[in-house]
Amino acid sequence: MTTIRHELNADIGAREALLDQVFGRNRRRKTSERLRADRLPADGLSFVAVDGNRVVGTARLWNIACGSGQPALLLGPVAVEPSCRNRGIGAALVRRAITDARRLGHQAVILVGGPPYYSRFGFTAEKTAAVRLPGPVERHRLLAIELVPGTLNGARGMISATGRMQAMPESRAA
Repeated sequence: MTTIRHELNADIGAREALLDQVFGRNRRRKTSERLRADRLPADGLSFVAVDGNRVVGTARLWNIACGSGQPALLLGPVAVEPSCRNRGIGAALVRRAITDARRLGHQAVILVGGPPYYSRFGFTAEKTAAVRLPGPVERHRLLAIELVPGTLNGARGMISATGRMQAMPESRAA
């Protein structure tokens, strides 16, 4: 049986291996990664799907802001182990992420993803027409959902990371 729970430190290695498997080793070159690089995910908003003790899915949310100042969260990456796809795990991760973000008082979530998949959760390109990411992205794939109606009214400009910085290991800090 697969369950969704908060990510633990013990899950990091398995999560990273899963992301490499699903997105390839070049995944860190993606535009969204520029907003996640050297940052910690938003408090309480990192999830894994586990089947027994095995991590088979992941979803994380990150603190961002639109150039015009509206705070939001960035959802991603969302990944499910290929052998576990088509079982609703990805959808369960996205729903849990949205539900917990709303419960914690966040007002909007932005992502880069396929409209056919994410529209069922309420994501659209309606509020993202005037915002940009720090790198190339197909405009129709920049989607948002307002958890509080009107939050992204007038949103424009470059999206930037606002979350806490990740502490660097001493070997990198020197």
